[in-house]
Amino acid sequence: MSATFASNQAGDRIPLLMKGYHIAVVGATGAVGQELLRALERRSFPVASLRPLASTRSVGNSVRFCDQSIPVQEIGPCLFDKIDIAFFSAGGEISRKYVPVACQADAIAIDNSSVFRMEAHVPLVIPEINAEDVRRHRGLIANPNCTTAITLMALYPLHRAFGVRRIFAASYQAVSGSGARAISELTQQVKQTAQDRQAAPQIYPHPIAFNLLPHVDSFLESGYTREEMKMQNEGRKIMNLPEFRASVTCVRVPVYRAHSVAISSEFERPVSVDQAREVLAKAPGLELVDEPQNNRYPMPLSVTGKDHCEVGRVRIDCALENGLSFWVSGDQLLKGAALNAVQIAELL
Repeated sequence: MSATFASNQAGDRIPLLMKGYHIAVVGATGAVGQELLRALERRSFPVASLRPLASTRSVGNSVRFCDQSIPVQEIGPCLFDKIDIAFFSAGGEISRKYVPVACQADAIAIDNSSVFRMEAHVPLVIPEINAEDVRRHRGLIANPNCTTAITLMALYPLHRAFGVRRIFAASYQAVSGSGARAISELTQQVKQTAQDRQAAPQIYPHPIAFNLLPHVDSFLESGYTREEMKMQNEGRKIMNLPEFRASVTCVRVPVYRAHSVAISSEFERPVSVDQAREVLAKAPGLELVDEPQNNRYPMPLSVTGKDHCEVGRVRIDCALENGLSFWVSGDQLLKGAALNAVQIAELL
């Protein structure tokens, strides 16, 4: 095999024993960016060259890829030339500014922010659900919200079998969804509480250690938050189900990694627990963990670092017609972000 190369900050070429696509990762030093690099490597994605990009404060750092140390470059308008696929995981402001630049340079952008998700011409894709929508892309494909992705991994197979009408849900979202500083804040607050001390919160409006915050993202006039409405709006687009309704309460919990969602769902057709379990057991990217009598059910600790989501606590919902309740957990940095983006790239 002839050697191919990654580019460093000086423009030198670093050999990599891979071949294929020229890749840029925007936000390469962040939590999602790091997981994205690991996902590309362990899934043997055909990388010809890698260009890690980040903000000014990350310049001088390096990322590891295929046993190579590759310097991070500051993101700029000229750095998408000769790039085939550009992954964006640096927030909405960066995506809004540089996704059009990448597309103008003929790169295909896969964006993890919420900026372009609801634009009609932009496919919003979970490969296990609507992989065919990738074919409609015009140079840009959007990654869904992490909580939406984890929820739909379990809900969509049930929808195909029984026809979902609406859901009532509550999310239990880990602090890593807010970034590295939120992880540090939780750690420090736990230590300080053990010492009968308490510092003023910086990331959240209230302490997160030993606490629950029914507040993820900003509030709308309706009283819901933007995060809560993403479940309905993105769910409609991904499932191609314009009448889908979702009433959601999103809660930040003192867990480091992996989101969980409690879901009560109402279907068009009658559903039994046995039928639901059979459907869920066969669903791609999903593991049925449903033995409550043996204390086996999905938990954040059990899905952390795993590609698949877990679903359990499956039971008939006693308050809804044709209702089913269940609990799903998934690593929001993987299926909720980085892994899903790499799976989209694999469809290309």
